Amino acid sequence: PTLQRQTRAPSAIDPAEPPSHLQSPADDDIVNDSDTLRGHPGPPSSAVMSQSLRPYLQCVRSSLTAALTLSNFASQTAERHNVPEIEAQTSPEVLLTPLTVARNENERVLIEPSINSIRISIKIKQADEIEHILVHKFTRFLTQRAESFFILRRKPIKGYDISFLITNFHTDEMLKHKLVDFIIQFMEDVDKEISEMKLFVRQTPIDRVKLQVLTDIQLNARARFVAESFLTPFD
Repeated sequence: PTLQRQTRAPSAIDPAEPPSHLQSPADDDIVNDSDTLRGHPGPPSSAVMSQSLRPYLQCVRSSLTAALTLSNFASQTAERHNVPEIEAQTSPEVLLTPLTVARNENERVLIEPSINSIRISIKIKQADEIEHILVHKFTRFLTQRAESFFILRRKPIKGYDISFLITNFHTDEMLKHKLVDFIIQFMEDVDKEISEMKLFVRQTPIDRVKLQVLTDIQLNARARFVAESFLTPFD
């Protein structure tokens, strides 16, 4: 039998263009979503998180996720009572080792876990006196309305600006990763709010007393909007 060689017309291929299987994908085909890598949905603003703040927040996120393994535990000193052991401090055997995640000496997070509760304290960046006043007014406004945030502590731990308390009852009623997202979102947004208010204050030369009055007026509007946006996912 005669074997005939099959021939075909050469295709018009640009020699400068690599084959399709060697070409890099287009920008639209690249998925750059850190939430997909985590395996659960996260805050929408995580995609635009600043590169300098991303490692710090990612470390806080992983530490909080590991520490939020809470269970129901009755008090060993009071019958038929269930109190946050991290606040009571009556049973050292149920308290775990505290963890501090620090970005620098002026910006850090203290995580104090226990068997049925966890306390998170945040030190907000304060580069100058203006930021110190803004942070004080902002956190004071929030702590006075702590009951609206469910997990916000009215008085922060000494050395920190604001503290949160999460118990096993909170993890039973709410999604754990959403609680972590709430803390991370707060840490990210509070820096933006302080920076915006500082920029607004610097536009006009005012003294310290006028600064405090102006800050109170501005915080009433801004903090109310922040509180409503934070509480929306829990409705």
